[in-house]
Amino acid sequence: MIGITSYGAYIPWNRLQRQSIFQAMGWYSPFTYGIAKGEKAVSNHDEDSLSMAVNAGANCVSGLDRGKIGGLFLASTTLPYDERMNASIAATALDLKSQVSAADITGGLKAGTTAMISALDALQAGRMNQALVLAADSRLGKPGGAYEHMFGDAAAAVLFGTENVIAEFKGSFSLSYDFADQRRASGEKFNRNWEERWIRDAGISKILPEAIMGAATKHGVNPANISKICIALPADMSGMGKKMMLTPEKFQESMVNTVGDCGAALSVLMLAAALEDAKPGDQIVVVGFGSGADVLLFQATEEITKLPARRAVKACLANRKELTSYEKYKVFSGIEDIETGIRGEAPAASALSVLWKDRRAIMAYVGTRCKECKTPQFPPQRICANPACNAKDKMEPYSFADKKGKLFTFTADMLAFTFDPPAIYGLVDMDGGGRLWMDFTDVEVKDMKVNMPVELSFRRKYVDKGRGISGYSWKAVPAGKEAN
Repeated sequence: MIGITSYGAYIPWNRLQRQSIFQAMGWYSPFTYGIAKGEKAVSNHDEDSLSMAVNAGANCVSGLDRGKIGGLFLASTTLPYDERMNASIAATALDLKSQVSAADITGGLKAGTTAMISALDALQAGRMNQALVLAADSRLGKPGGAYEHMFGDAAAAVLFGTENVIAEFKGSFSLSYDFADQRRASGEKFNRNWEERWIRDAGISKILPEAIMGAATKHGVNPANISKICIALPADMSGMGKKMMLTPEKFQESMVNTVGDCGAALSVLMLAAALEDAKPGDQIVVVGFGSGADVLLFQATEEITKLPARRAVKACLANRKELTSYEKYKVFSGIEDIETGIRGEAPAASALSVLWKDRRAIMAYVGTRCKECKTPQFPPQRICANPACNAKDKMEPYSFADKKGKLFTFTADMLAFTFDPPAIYGLVDMDGGGRLWMDFTDVEVKDMKVNMPVELSFRRKYVDKGRGISGYSWKAVPAGKEAN
């Protein structure tokens, strides 16, 4: 049996009320008042599609054997690199084995479903036993336009395998059309779109029924037996139910009022939300739309009741903070440049040779643990730091990225440069041993407390614009809510 074995999600901590956008830009675009409802998830200043994808992947594979993963497929339309395999960076950050097959899936909004089909094809061909799909997007709408309200940032992950399958893969169906509803040329920052009624009448209302009914016919699915259908569009799709013989309650909520349209990640995020509530026997349909359509069919098995709780959509939605400043949003997203001063202009450390040599320590936060006394240490050491031991060259790799800890001490620094001053850093005592010097993010100074529980989150440390390099590592954040 081939299908889904685990899932996870990641939604940024910051949420921007759409009314805040309207209050700032409504003078120019009063027509957006009708869509200025709810909130959208927005990346922090140290987040992008790659960092969100890694965090979703970490939530997905938590507690599982990562050594069995043979493939990683990363879907996004907003990846940091055009020429450097983003999926390989994600595989390194997740500390997957070097023999993993990695691929970027991009160029269209159905990249999430296309990545899932690619992973399932690899499993069916016997090329691997497990494949991890990550999907993330952080698209920008030009200020004053509707997309500024609608676009949101998020990531999701699904692990496919052949053992302990929680949702069996029943088949897929794909259509490819050069239907240019949305587009963004290479080097452009903001999306463009064609006329909305044409998109609806010539595209969505024709392509989606053709894809869904095509999948139903190909695989013998009775639409009446579908438990949930996840259509990766931010609009309410229940109005199309009559044409497809689907009642409104069968449509998975797209989270448009809580997350926003998260592009290539939306199909995978909706699938994760459906899996959180799925019962054995439930039939789940996932539809990706953009330059055509993909349809995937799954059926939940008895194993879904045995999977340990995942940190997925419900936990991520609960872990939130309202971003009250529209100006902060513009700075965090890179829409607006600000004066960074001498400290902010200092050259970033971009020695790629050092990154290669110490990639497991920098990217995956893997240190060492003494085989003699079991003392964890970071960065990796040859000599045990335990004065009662001092064993030499008796170390084994030890991952800190998947551990939690407690805050020992911290400093709030108004002189060190950060896009969200003050810079907060300090010492964390990790569960199981080890004391780490960490930067903190997704937290305000007033909420910092000694002994507060913390965990690690993969973040962008800097952007070296002069050399075209984004640097990544792990930061400390307050421990999020446990999975439901």
